[in-house]
Amino acid sequence: MTIDHPAERGGAGHDRFARFSDRASNITSSPLFYVLCVLLVLGTIALHFVHPPLSWLIFAGDVMASLNLLLLALLKNAEQRDTHAVQRKLDAIAAALLEQREGTSHEAADELRRAIRLDEKQ
Repeated sequence: MTIDHPAERGGAGHDRFARFSDRASNITSSPLFYVLCVLLVLGTIALHFVHPPLSWLIFAGDVMASLNLLLLALLKNAEQRDTHAVQRKLDAIAAALLEQREGTSHEAADELRRAIRLDEKQ
């Protein structure tokens, strides 16, 4: 376990959790997942009207709380990586502007190209 920033773990490549987090973020932002969540909430509400044993209600609440905690962890990981990527791009833009103003080397412009991924094929 590490306490490093999620964007700085494992060098330039993504680790397994980052890839999983990306996929999970794409799934959880879909309309299908939203519908699934609405159905889950409606099912939990309907469960209260059926008057099941208390253990079922506790289990349903535990499932909802567990899902909430897992989604929060995925959301925070994605937020941290996105924030780091934006900051890296802003730093590269600032360095390129300073370099252009001072007329020095083109290292910052090259870093800006890498930061905004101009060299990668779409």
